[in-house]
Amino acid sequence: MTCIYYDSKTGNVERFVNRLKLQRDWNIQKIDQVSAPVQEGHLITYTTGFGEVPPSTLRFLEENSSSIISITSSGNKNWGPNYALAAKKISALFQLPILMQFELSGTADDIQKFIDNIEG
Repeated sequence: MTCIYYDSKTGNVERFVNRLKLQRDWNIQKIDQVSAPVQEGHLITYTTGFGEVPPSTLRFLEENSSSIISITSSGNKNWGPNYALAAKKISALFQLPILMQFELSGTADDIQKFIDNIEG
């Protein structure tokens, strides 16, 4: 079964994963509710500040990056070059591939693209 781990502060990522739940019966868990991943999975997080990785996401990855298959991040295009920059920073720090980036809570097309990327 596909496993998705996520981190959300303002609710954008949570709204994204809640729409995923409507389309797929995947194991989806918020990282603050996971002591350690029980299986490999994909991580979705947000970008904070001026293109920074959330501290909670960093803590999770420092202990569990070996269980993460890919990284996806949300962001806001109003931040220009800092848009969804957390994915790029995580990729560089932990040598994880970027699955995708999406704006705010994503669109229906973003949800489908995410599903296609996971299943394809």
